[in-house]
Amino acid sequence: MPRTLTSDEHLDYVASLLDDMFQIPGTKIRFGLDALIGWIPGIGDAMAGTASFLIVFASWQRGARTVTLMRMLANVLLETVVGAIPVAGDIFHVAWKANRRNYRLLMRERKQPGHHTGRDWMFLVVMLVMVIAAVTIPIGILIWALRLHPVVRT
Repeated sequence: MPRTLTSDEHLDYVASLLDDMFQIPGTKIRFGLDALIGWIPGIGDAMAGTASFLIVFASWQRGARTVTLMRMLANVLLETVVGAIPVAGDIFHVAWKANRRNYRLLMRERKQPGHHTGRDWMFLVVMLVMVIAAVTIPIGILIWALRLHPVVRT
């Protein structure tokens, strides 16, 4: 059987490299290249997000269920979007570890296909509600503020 770059071992290494390869001495805090690349202004988080799709792509090739793939995509998109916020996003990279999460989802899917589908759908629904709230609440506040203090034109 030929060796593949998307074997379980390679994907585990990718997750480790991006999320938890390094450790802050004297602590249990681990981080990877994902957090470091995020410090590059403008393109760092986009590059890290692109690298994160390797595990998602490998999962798709292996035939992972659609809900699992959607959850993996949500993990990467959440980390990429929140990671773009200076400083707070870098802390989020260290805490969220989308690649490690996605690797675990792939292994779970492989060992117990469809076993946690309900939890996956619940995660996706919560994410959707949060996105809708993140868009509608600021718009609602802006409309309320404009009605409270109308712009006077002369």
